[in-house]
Amino acid sequence: MCLTASMTTELSRRLLERDRKAVPEALNLIEDDRRAQRDASAALLQELEGNNRAALRVGITGAPGAGKSTLIDALVRELRSRNKTVGIIAVDPSSQKSGGALLGDRLRMRSSASDEGVFLRSMAARDRLGGLSASCRDGIEILASAFDVVLIETVGVGQSESEIVNLVHTLVFVAQPGAGDSVQFMKAGLIEMPDVFVVNKADTGAIAERTQSELLGGVGLSDEPAGAWTAPALLASALDGTGICEVVDAIIEHRDHLVETDALNTRLNRGKAEWLRGALIDRYGTHGIEKLGGPDALHAMIDTEVSEAASVAYQRLAVAVEDALRKG
Repeated sequence: MCLTASMTTELSRRLLERDRKAVPEALNLIEDDRRAQRDASAALLQELEGNNRAALRVGITGAPGAGKSTLIDALVRELRSRNKTVGIIAVDPSSQKSGGALLGDRLRMRSSASDEGVFLRSMAARDRLGGLSASCRDGIEILASAFDVVLIETVGVGQSESEIVNLVHTLVFVAQPGAGDSVQFMKAGLIEMPDVFVVNKADTGAIAERTQSELLGGVGLSDEPAGAWTAPALLASALDGTGICEVVDAIIEHRDHLVETDALNTRLNRGKAEWLRGALIDRYGTHGIEKLGGPDALHAMIDTEVSEAASVAYQRLAVAVEDALRKG
C-alpha cells in the first residue's frame, strides 16, 4: 500500500512521539525501492529532519572478532541505567541476496530482547564490502527521531570508517588485543578517523595494555591543530563491565566538544554532502554524473543544496541528473 501525504504525516507524528510500533513501519518504508514508496520515504524524512531531537549518534566499528556486538550490549546496559533509550542499526556485511542478519542476532538475544527502551534492526550493506546503503543513512534518521541514542555497528574494513564517520557525532573503533588491529589501522591511514578507541577484552591484561599503548602512540603522531579533540584509547571489558562507564562518558564528552567548538554542524553537513554524492553515483553511475557536467559540477550543486534536508536535496539533484540524461 502506498502512503498518502496524510499517512506520512501521521507516521512522522508517531515516530516523534516515540511510538515503538511506528519504527519498523518507517524502516520498512525506506527499504522499499518502489517509486511511489521512495516518494513517501522522502516526504517522511523531510518531516523528521525538520523536527528531529538531538539524538546522540555513535558509530561502532572494528575488525571481525573484536567483540563489537558484546561491547554494544554492555554500552546499551549502561545507557539504559542512565535512562536513555537506544536504537541500534547493525550493518550486515553479507550481500543483499543472502539476507543474513548475523550481527544483529547475537545482540538481539541479550539485553535488547525484552526492553521496550531498546530497538535493533539489521540492515544490509551495499554490494561493495563495508559500504553503507542509502537505507542505512535513512535508518539513522528514523531511529534518531524516536530514541535518545543511536548506535550503528559496522565491520571495519576501511570503507566503512570513511562513510560512517560523517554520519555520526562520534566514531568508536573497537580493537582486539594482540590481533594487530591497531598496526593495520595506522598503516591504512585511518588513525585520525575514530574519536574514541576502545581496547575490548581488557581482562586479557598485558596484551590489552600493549594494544592500548600502540593506539596512543599512533594518535600522538597525528598532526592536529591546537584545541582539537584528542581521541582517548580506553580499556574495557564487556565480560565484566570494566571501563564501560568511561567509554560512555568519553562518547558524551566528544559530542559536547563538537557542540562547544561549533564543529557539529560542519561535520554533519560534510556527511550529508558525502552521502548525496555516493547515493547519486550509486543510482546513476559515472555516466549520469558526466552528463550533469562531471564531478566538479556535482560538487558545486551539492554545495548549494547541503543546507536542505538530505531527502529534499537528493530529490532535487536526482531530477537534475535525469534531466541531463534526457537531453543526452
